[in-house]
Amino acid sequence: MDSLGVEAKSDKASHMRIFALSTALLGLAACQSGSSIGDAFDTRQNAGTCPPAAAMYQSARLVEFDGAEQLFPNVQFTGEIVGVRLYCRYAGNDPVRAEVEIDFAFGKGPAGTSNRKDYGYWVAVTRRSGKVLNKEHFTVRADFSDGPVTGETEVLQRIIIPRNDDSVSAANFEVLIGFDLTEDQLAYNREGRRFRLGAGQ
Repeated sequence: MDSLGVEAKSDKASHMRIFALSTALLGLAACQSGSSIGDAFDTRQNAGTCPPAAAMYQSARLVEFDGAEQLFPNVQFTGEIVGVRLYCRYAGNDPVRAEVEIDFAFGKGPAGTSNRKDYGYWVAVTRRSGKVLNKEHFTVRADFSDGPVTGETEVLQRIIIPRNDDSVSAANFEVLIGFDLTEDQLAYNREGRRFRLGAGQ
């Protein structure tokens, strides 16, 4: 994490340590949560390999500031994609059908004024070469009524891997996930800067 211009004052440092511990525990709980979407699929051996699925690195986190100064007191909300799981099923010559389960961790900073925040994100099916075949946008809502950190797990069904016939493996494709970001937010991530309320620093 970069300094974000945070002054070395004890009260600010204390706030940051509290947020850090809370979200670290939240992230651990999210990673240990059980998955249910695999139950929707036949347990027989698949005819081929499922496509890899992951959060796109530069779009996997989000920090919103109140104003142009990227300081700790100006943090409104943070978000991070902390886990992605995909299940798929082949059926003859049909496109491969997949379901994706996504774990999110959210934080509300000192400048956050609402206990509810909608986060936009996207899911894209691409070729391994990087060509985007399909991209859909979704929204997940965070509820901070119980505190400044929280998490959600989204289950997306009917993700279609558009192979031409049964000679094509779904392993030739990828499923990528990321937040809807502004140009400034994307530039912030590209610089390698990060500010997660609570992830170990």
